[in-house]
Amino acid sequence: MAKEITLQEVSSHSSADSCWIVLYGKVYDVTAFAPSHPGGPEAILRVAGTDATEEYDPIHPPGTLEEHLPEECLLGKFRESPVKTEDSAQHQVAKNESKVLYSQEPYKIPSNLEQCLNLNDIEYLATSKISKRAWSYYYGAGDDLISKAYNNLVYQKILFRPRVFVDIVKCSLDTTLLQGQLKLRLPFYVSPAAQARLVHPSGEGGMAQACHKAGALQIISNNASLTPEQIVEASPETEFGFQLYVQEDRARSVELLARIKKLPQIKFICLTLDAAVPGKREHDERRYLEGAPQKKIEKAKPYDPQAATDDKSGGVAKALFAGIAMDLTWMTTLPWLEEHSDLPLVLKGIQTHEDALMASQHPQIKAIILSNHGGRSLDTAPPAIHTLLEIRHHCPQVFDRLEIWVDGGIKRGTDVVKALCLGAKAVGLGRSPLWGLGAGGPEGVEKVLSILRREMKTTLRLLGVEKVEQLGRHHVNSRVVEQEIYLEPSRLGGSKL
Repeated sequence: MAKEITLQEVSSHSSADSCWIVLYGKVYDVTAFAPSHPGGPEAILRVAGTDATEEYDPIHPPGTLEEHLPEECLLGKFRESPVKTEDSAQHQVAKNESKVLYSQEPYKIPSNLEQCLNLNDIEYLATSKISKRAWSYYYGAGDDLISKAYNNLVYQKILFRPRVFVDIVKCSLDTTLLQGQLKLRLPFYVSPAAQARLVHPSGEGGMAQACHKAGALQIISNNASLTPEQIVEASPETEFGFQLYVQEDRARSVELLARIKKLPQIKFICLTLDAAVPGKREHDERRYLEGAPQKKIEKAKPYDPQAATDDKSGGVAKALFAGIAMDLTWMTTLPWLEEHSDLPLVLKGIQTHEDALMASQHPQIKAIILSNHGGRSLDTAPPAIHTLLEIRHHCPQVFDRLEIWVDGGIKRGTDVVKALCLGAKAVGLGRSPLWGLGAGGPEGVEKVLSILRREMKTTLRLLGVEKVEQLGRHHVNSRVVEQEIYLEPSRLGGSKL
């Protein structure tokens, strides 16, 4: 591999007929590989003839290159590999758009973790440091971001009912999950958010280290930027769940489940159902289009109306969802999964009381997560609190049959406490640990968990509560939110287990 190849030579191979890219200072011919790329050929063609290291590295686990590209694809060394920097004007756009989070101006941007007092501070610090690409992927949500915004707004409509003259010297956040199988020091967990290495090289491994220090659970994303083995190795004493997206090619999912079975730190499978197809995330798509050479994409294949409908281009999200199965059902998927995994099953993405009731009838399902995927799938889908109250109204027996977890919109420790008061057993954090990683690496994630822990303890003491299991509906007034929940008859139809 002594041959050195210049940027000019690489750039002359930028089409579907001859596609070269540079990765880690080496030049590869990926012409034959591009059509079978899981994210579609467009993902490769848009960086054809360039140094694609910055695009490739954060979203592919170490070892992926060696696993998928045969040795003959390696052409030689890259003679010049200039360091790319984020365009300052584009980066300023991310910072400016993020200012909508703050109602008071002027707002002083925190310059370090010590100056961050809340999760909004963490997000703003991260926004000032990370790339536009990462910000667009993390910040974005479906369509007009209505569900994303309402996920948090709904908590603001719930009021507390504090009790006084109570001894509050002791205060514990300890909890158990999955009928006592998991013993944790915090009732909130890191949700399966993908692509952590977009903002820090430690990625999900760094997040796991922070979880271990805080005594929190982490659910590993199916689309993590490290393999499950690498994440567990980074923090072998952490307890994990594993998110599963069932693939169209079932053999791939079976192979993955076999790998998970070999990792005793992974205690359950989290089957995600609220993103059978990716939502229309325009922040992510705009960032993609800013750097996409359209002429290369157009040459990939002739225009096909059906292909346009099923377009897989358009940012990080759509590439990650390539190959996800859309044919999952209660009657077929649960028996298949039970055949290939004996771990407890958690269903993520329940958004109606009917589906919660269906889940409660299956013995393998130990918990459900009420979630609209952080507002990233179907915009105007209900926040988890709506679904929680809907279950309470229509089928309260579900609370006795399995655990109910929620996620989406958590910005304060008070939000976590309100969810627990209404019957949630645990609360998931999606974007905030990612912002923490971007703001300060693993220490930033520790800061996020520490802020919420302190805010929760303050809230419990002011409510007159010593332990999280003592929280109940009598500690909150949710009447305003209850006016918005679905009260029409159930629509179970003939779908029974």
